[in-house]
Amino acid sequence: MFAWVRAFYQYLARWAADEPARWGLWVAPCPICDSDTDHGKVRLRRKAAMDQRTGTLLPALPALVRAVERQLKDAERCLAAGRETPAAATFITPAGETLLRRAGVSTRVYADDPTTGRRRDLTMEEERAFWAWAIVEVLRHTGMRIEEALELTHHSFVAYQLPTTGEIVPMLQVAPSKLDQERLLLVSPELGEVLTAVIHRVRRGQAAMPLVSAYDTLERLSSAPMPFLFQRRYGPENRAIPRNYIYTCLGDALVASGLTGPGDMPLRYTPHDFRRIFVTDALRTGLPPHIAARICGHRTVDTTLGYAAIYPEDVINHHRAFVARRRSLRPGEEYREPTAQEWQDFLAHFELRKVALGTCARDLGTPCVHEHACIRCPVLRPDPEQMPRLEEIRANLVDRFQEAKEQGWLGEVAAIEASLAAAEQKLTAMRDVSARHTTLHLGMPDFRTSAGRLTSDPASGY
Repeated sequence: MFAWVRAFYQYLARWAADEPARWGLWVAPCPICDSDTDHGKVRLRRKAAMDQRTGTLLPALPALVRAVERQLKDAERCLAAGRETPAAATFITPAGETLLRRAGVSTRVYADDPTTGRRRDLTMEEERAFWAWAIVEVLRHTGMRIEEALELTHHSFVAYQLPTTGEIVPMLQVAPSKLDQERLLLVSPELGEVLTAVIHRVRRGQAAMPLVSAYDTLERLSSAPMPFLFQRRYGPENRAIPRNYIYTCLGDALVASGLTGPGDMPLRYTPHDFRRIFVTDALRTGLPPHIAARICGHRTVDTTLGYAAIYPEDVINHHRAFVARRRSLRPGEEYREPTAQEWQDFLAHFELRKVALGTCARDLGTPCVHEHACIRCPVLRPDPEQMPRLEEIRANLVDRFQEAKEQGWLGEVAAIEASLAAAEQKLTAMRDVSARHTTLHLGMPDFRTSAGRLTSDPASGY
């Protein structure tokens, strides 16, 4: 609302510049200041909430990975047991439940739970468990956006040959989504196993991947038929997996896992949480921020750093590791214990720093490059108490300057001019230091004008 009001006043001022006779009457100062429309606090609160959420979900990620793997194996064994069981017969699931195989001719496997009377679609349970495992693995290994993962096709695999060794490295080409920029991601062995399982499931023994069209709910457009990796059998045909199906599979997996966070509240992962966890974990393990920005498809490093939840403990540990690496690259004799003579030379250096006009701040072991001409030296720290001495030196320089001009000593004139300019600079520095350290007497406070009456009041009894 504040932004609309401020824009309205700016529009009036702009219109009045074009048509003063019509709009000049309505121009007025905007009552909304810049601080009212500044969303800095909102962004800071959002960043703090994101960091807190990432800090809660990151430690629970290994437990989630184990949970989705266990759920997939249990669903596969349960489905296999149901297919092997004849109709109207009972079988025991890996979880210890007793189910009754339903009769009927169907490609799907249905079973009844005698205790609750609920019918279960074992085929659907195995399918949701598989896609929940697949999306968790793909997102946590790549840090991709959910729309980028759903747009992966069989043509996304690229073979890259290293120019040094000639080794073939598999790469994954990510189609442009948000910033219209394609990028390549390295396919790790773990990610390769997941993508291989997805391709094997989608092909179902066929020679090629089925071609399906995907509908983009944001752009409201259907893509051309392509061999998408994330597709599933829906009735008699294959269809691309939409985003809401991924949310359903992930939600069912989280409910079945029983993972809880602070306050024993159930944990909730969204596909974008895996992207923040990927960036945070990559930066914490030493990946340079600009490389992480290229992997995630960010235009600036600041965007990548905004995704990362870095805590003081991580900063301390990384800084100590950085110092250790720097020390390992430098000669070891620089970190040895100093000898007695070196220590005496070090102490003597500080004793030689005291000069007539202040303190010399040159480094240890370095000679005086100005041949002890302290007035011209830039590393001299003048002492305000030596201001009278420097004024005498300046007066002497003025007399010498007049004499040199009268005698025609042009070289001496140039040297004395440089000394005079340096002396004026040192005097100015002394006056500034004296002004900053001047003691100001504030006097004693007087409370007689602000204190209450101290005279007794017969009517009040005091």
